[in-house]
Amino acid sequence: MTTPKHTPPSTQPDDQATPGSRLAGVALLIFLFVGLLSSGRLIVSGQISLLPDQGLTTQIFDGDITHRIARELSNADLPTTFAKLERGVSWLLLRDTGPRVRSGCPEWLFLADELKVNHQAQRNADAKVQAVIDLKQQLSQRDINLLVVIVPDKSRIASEQRCALHRPAAFEGRIQAWTSKLDVAGVPNLDLTGALTPLGASAWLRTDTHWSESGAKTAADAITQHLKTLGISATPHRSFNESHVPLAVRPGDLVHLAGIDWLPLKWQPAPEMVAQTSTHELPVASADSPDTETDLFGDADLPNTALIGTSFSRNSNFAGFLQQALSAPVGNFAKDGGAFSGAANSYLNNPAYKETPPKQIIWEIPERDLQSAYIDPIAYRSLR
Repeated sequence: MTTPKHTPPSTQPDDQATPGSRLAGVALLIFLFVGLLSSGRLIVSGQISLLPDQGLTTQIFDGDITHRIARELSNADLPTTFAKLERGVSWLLLRDTGPRVRSGCPEWLFLADELKVNHQAQRNADAKVQAVIDLKQQLSQRDINLLVVIVPDKSRIASEQRCALHRPAAFEGRIQAWTSKLDVAGVPNLDLTGALTPLGASAWLRTDTHWSESGAKTAADAITQHLKTLGISATPHRSFNESHVPLAVRPGDLVHLAGIDWLPLKWQPAPEMVAQTSTHELPVASADSPDTETDLFGDADLPNTALIGTSFSRNSNFAGFLQQALSAPVGNFAKDGGAFSGAANSYLNNPAYKETPPKQIIWEIPERDLQSAYIDPIAYRSLR
């Protein structure tokens, strides 16, 4: 018996689908045309360059050219606008915070990098430990002390505000594992976990990657006490006072990273109100100033302590609280976005270091950077 041959259904559009298909096609053409005009305007105006000046052949075969074109064209007005709208709609409808930010308990945001398991994490961590050990040895040759300070993750200290947000169990001992190798090598270090844990969530800002002023002040006090146990004192001795501004909205950098800071405040995560503190050095009476006869070059009146690190050292008045706790000014050479070694490299190539080297350097490093890729090696040749 012959089986009847199955006839596939007709693929011809019906009368209702035809107008919709035409409308979709017209919309796509308009979108492509506007995108072409937007990209063309950037190219003609010279705002982007699609091809490198040299090494063209190698980059073509490596695929670098296509990546470069995609990256440059993302600066066009249309992709930027649509990406902005997509972020806003995704947040309003789905509470989606995008690839760089994670939501914890209501109104609490966390940086995705804190929860990321890095590729070759142990190799990265070992390379960075060795970099610190090498730097310590180089600095010791110039009679400069080094204190490495680890800032624990927000997701570690404010753990009760994670709710359903998962933090890998493998992260539990990564600070201790890293600092134990510094201990073996004789590199002074301080893990701020013990100092910040009693504060819990109050040590951090809800919608920001950084600590609150309470967390920053606690960290400054802990560092000061640790320096005392090492027999290190900061000079010159100075007095400081504080000033406070009225409560005001403090924009959270995680809201910006989520791409929703352009929305009205009432549609964003609840804004944080902060009365920001500023620290001011009090004038020194002439009788208390250094003896100019014994201080021919005026170096005695310069801070003998330098602070390098990340944006943690540039937020919530941390540097100010540190100066108050030390009763001495501190040269703050921290760098926003500097990650593990960005500030170290910048400072070691700074005339301030080469001409008037400090007696001690405080190096603040976030926990999340301990196992990330070591892409900015410290240039030890700059120490000489």
